[in-house]
Amino acid sequence: MRWPSTCRLWGVSALVLPPPSAVLGALWSGLASGQLLPHIWITCAAMLLGLAFGCVFGFLCGIALGENAALRQLLYPYIIASQVVPKLALVPLFIVWFGFGMTSTVAITALICFFPLLENTITGIHHIDPQKRELFRMLGATPLQTLLRLKIPSGLPVILAGLRVAVVLALVGAVVAEFIAGRAGLGAMIIASQGMMDSPQMFALLVVITAIGMAFYQATLIIERWALRRHQKGSDL
Repeated sequence: MRWPSTCRLWGVSALVLPPPSAVLGALWSGLASGQLLPHIWITCAAMLLGLAFGCVFGFLCGIALGENAALRQLLYPYIIASQVVPKLALVPLFIVWFGFGMTSTVAITALICFFPLLENTITGIHHIDPQKRELFRMLGATPLQTLLRLKIPSGLPVILAGLRVAVVLALVGAVVAEFIAGRAGLGAMIIASQGMMDSPQMFALLVVITAIGMAFYQATLIIERWALRRHQKGSDL
């Protein structure tokens, strides 16, 4: 059964569930007029910056904690405590620290992306074939050589899986942070549309956010396949 027919059958107001024609009209109007493009750019920029900072910091901290058991026992409980706090509850605090705008959005996004890379990096460098580890030990490899030539390459599939999770969470984090801290961006536009009771535009923005998320996720899959193929070729040599 079609969407508009269902709405008419059940008497659903267009304000609650606008017909596809209205949603597509709002989407086309926003793209054709150029109104949406700056907001798409701002959200994508905040997402990518937060993803980059969060993933790099998460990867480096994962290496440090994975290689140092004492450091892991000392810091890991505090890291877990920082992650169980709802990120939305931290937005007002970040606004006090960084003000309204992209800085707060990037900070929240980075915090959300940090943990998947941290956890997957620790897991990835620990799940190593014992025979390969023993071979490196017998060959006299240093801890750094073992890390760079064995642990990280062997743990690459797990680490990249964490990157896939982080990409999805990055967009969610950027949009949600813009609900409160953003002066512009798709999240700020959704709040503005809500204030004007413009349901077609809200649905159109959800379509745009979904398309952006799918595009970035597919790009991540391509990067992952390329990295794993390159690693496999290096292993076969």
